[in-house]
Amino acid sequence: MPEMPEIEAHAERLSERFAGRVLTGFTPFNFTALKTAVPPPSEAFGRPLIEVGRRGKYLLVTFEPVTFVVHLMQGGRLVPETPKPGKALSAKPRGGQARLTFEPTDDTDEPTALLLTEQGKERRAGVWCVPTADVLTTPPLDKLGPEAATITSDELAGLFAANSMRVHSFLRDQRMVAGIGRRLANEICHRARISPFATTKRLGPEGAAVVAEAIHTCVAESLAFERTRGDMSSSKDRPSAMHSRTGDPCPVCGDVVRAVEYSGYTVNYCPTCQTGGKVLADNTTSRFLK
Repeated sequence: MPEMPEIEAHAERLSERFAGRVLTGFTPFNFTALKTAVPPPSEAFGRPLIEVGRRGKYLLVTFEPVTFVVHLMQGGRLVPETPKPGKALSAKPRGGQARLTFEPTDDTDEPTALLLTEQGKERRAGVWCVPTADVLTTPPLDKLGPEAATITSDELAGLFAANSMRVHSFLRDQRMVAGIGRRLANEICHRARISPFATTKRLGPEGAAVVAEAIHTCVAESLAFERTRGDMSSSKDRPSAMHSRTGDPCPVCGDVVRAVEYSGYTVNYCPTCQTGGKVLADNTTSRFLK
């Protein structure tokens, strides 16, 4: 799933390309694509796009009265769409979930729409129409925690003290910190040299300071990479020291990268760097290292 760096860089690219363009239509291609009923998307028709922004892992396609809040989920993308010469846009685009259509420009090579696509069968990507004035205090954004890129060590220490969780789970919980997913959680724990299953309360303020610095560094490095691209990277392209590196040597110490497998994701870590040389049992019922 795209995380904060991928979403941020993509928002910047889309904003540069579409800001100021006038919206002419919104088309959901299935009944699950539009998650809200009020306000209607039509309130933004005839209005110029202010910007494409971001909050957590959500894209914010902002017009004066209405913001389209887009979540890509695991296999979604919001991509510029250009019709073939002399033809209209496809009425049933492959993988299409929804489409935002804009007035065409004099340049026929410029895209005329933003198409939300999703690969796979889950069809969980979607769009919320939210009043722009209330976008940050209305679902689905109202429960998000502080942004990963700007969270302070004091904020993190407060959250650690109030929420006793395994730090890897904490980092992936969008109510705690917004924008971090599985890859960044693996990278942050490794950068901070802590066990992914260390307990947040036990880390204390000193641990929070170390984790906050690791968050900022990993996010900044990933964003710098993503900004070199012309489109959003796929998971396999994203640089990592730990994530999806099971069996590879740790780039810091040379130890073998290990994994704890779950049904939906994998926790990668380096025993030497993170767990005092101990290998964590690879099953969900074991007593993990604290």
